[in-house]
Amino acid sequence: SLLDFCLIPMGTGEPSVAEHIAKCHTILENSGLKFETYFFCSGYGTNLEGPWSEVSQVIQECHAAVHAQGVPRIATDIRIGTRTDRQVAPGEGNNGKVRRVQEILARDRKG
Repeated sequence: SLLDFCLIPMGTGEPSVAEHIAKCHTILENSGLKFETYFFCSGYGTNLEGPWSEVSQVIQECHAAVHAQGVPRIATDIRIGTRTDRQVAPGEGNNGKVRRVQEILARDRKG
């Protein structure tokens, strides 16, 4: 599964969510799944790759950890993609998608 999620802590009375995102980042690191968190660019959210059951479990763990930090409410936007037409090597889902688009752009620029 390829998944994009954005966890939004609510009801904290503080504008910053950095402590909560850092906690989720640690959970993602410990999961062993491939992920990318967009700290330094314009995007909000995290790409996550792995079996459906594992990516769902990691998001649930993030929710539990952020609630344990005293956050009373969390909203999470999730987009998930699966495919059955071919096998995707673990950790290559997003990289493969980006690589394919780059190949098409390079071809079209030559043409």
